[in-house]
Amino acid sequence: MNIVKLHRFNAHVSALEMGYGIVGRPLMNVHCYLVGNTLIDSGQTKMVQEMKTFIQAHRIHRLLLTHHHEDHSGNAAMIATACAVPVLGHPLTAFKMKHIHAILPYQRLVWGQAREVDVSPLPTVVESDKFRFLPIHTPGHSKDHTVYLEMQNGWLFSGDLYLGDRIKFFRSDEKIDLQIRSLQTVLRYDFEALFCGHNPVLKNGRSRLHRKLAYLEEITGRVRLLAAKGLSEREIIRRLDRRQDRLVKIVTMGNASFANMVRSALRAA
Repeated sequence: MNIVKLHRFNAHVSALEMGYGIVGRPLMNVHCYLVGNTLIDSGQTKMVQEMKTFIQAHRIHRLLLTHHHEDHSGNAAMIATACAVPVLGHPLTAFKMKHIHAILPYQRLVWGQAREVDVSPLPTVVESDKFRFLPIHTPGHSKDHTVYLEMQNGWLFSGDLYLGDRIKFFRSDEKIDLQIRSLQTVLRYDFEALFCGHNPVLKNGRSRLHRKLAYLEEITGRVRLLAAKGLSEREIIRRLDRRQDRLVKIVTMGNASFANMVRSALRAA
């Protein structure tokens, strides 16, 4: 069962929410945000027809990518061609989108493979019709992860920096220490609305990021304490695991799991 919803959050920010379900409800929905004539993220290729319908109904002058993961960049090549607009992102995003690597079977089934596209470098500030976006490099979820702060209105378009107060799993390549630093960096700025790629929070966005930061710091502290007591990686995972990641762990064949969060904390230590 696919999910397609149009949201209008205020007079200037709307979003296309898309979820592709192989059987039953989608594993995770994606939000692509339209701010004036700027589109932030492009959604998954499994929903390319829905994105085509969306861009045909709106004027798109540029596409900003938060990072290269296929649920955020999947339709970038199509949008660049159909709308004749530049795609902008971090230099590492540009490299990833020029050298597309094979993805895991579950990623291909749930999101679809992104296509190669030229990504232009980000200026210090992205100027649009009425808005000014400050790109902030926030590695941790991925090396190229970048958020966009609309400075005049205090809107943070956060990609996958947030996701939730107490997330249940990490991808195998995520780095908890870098995520902590990225959260600390972003929290130095002034914003209220948190336009997350999967879970938008329109009020008290700063406090929600503070909660996630506190949670990651708590996990890191507990892992290091148990490691200092001589517990092995396996024992630490068994001690801390709340067993809330089982479905995701099975579907992703272990690429996403709570154990990966523990391992990241151990590597950081």
